[in-house]
Amino acid sequence: VRHPQLRVIDQANAGAAAARNHGIRESHGPYALLLDADDELLPDALAKLRAVLATHPTAGMVLGAQITVYPDGRERLRLPTAVPRASPVQLAKRYLLEKRVSISHGCSLFRRDLLLQRPYPENLRGGEDVAVFAFLLVSAPVATTRAALARIHKHPDSLRHNRDDEEQRAVAMVSEVFGGLPTECQTLRRRYEAQRFLSLFRAALLAGERATARRYYRCAFRLSPLQSLRGRHLRKAIRLLLLR
Repeated sequence: VRHPQLRVIDQANAGAAAARNHGIRESHGPYALLLDADDELLPDALAKLRAVLATHPTAGMVLGAQITVYPDGRERLRLPTAVPRASPVQLAKRYLLEKRVSISHGCSLFRRDLLLQRPYPENLRGGEDVAVFAFLLVSAPVATTRAALARIHKHPDSLRHNRDDEEQRAVAMVSEVFGGLPTECQTLRRRYEAQRFLSLFRAALLAGERATARRYYRCAFRLSPLQSLRGRHLRKAIRLLLLR
């Protein structure tokens, strides 16, 4: 056998979260790097990650650069976002509400003990990584490297456009995300739930479902007027009201 240290695990298709959790449980190393089916790990990625860990041995995550490959063949180098030393609530706000921290599989290394503490939620269809990434972000220091670690192929995401049970899925996602966050971060919950309803509001608008869009915006406004009155959301809501 050329690589006796490698194991192939076969299981019935139960979704990405179940596959990741199974692999994490069965592995033995202190770190995990998770690749999607057509991600390409670059040849020197592991050596670069070892060098980062030698300098940052307590890191719970290492975020690297990626080469994004689009369906038309275009490629773009994406550098990791800086993660400052800050309180858990500041980091959660930066990631969940301000979208100022970007985390992706394939170009990120995770500490396995943290993944065992917060497995991927298998009850969600899409977005299950957000709960895990938020937990990792507030649980240990984050290191970054500007070195490209992987080529990540982008494809249309069919789950993202599947709107079946969308409201229930949005509420479940909020529960999963905040179920793994410390008490001090719970002050952000209503704003994040409002943000999920604003995402549903935008999707309903794009689908031409004005009545549904209005209901979602009202839900978001009741949860957090501050989040709902931000420029782009407010402009869309005003246009929607003018179309009545």
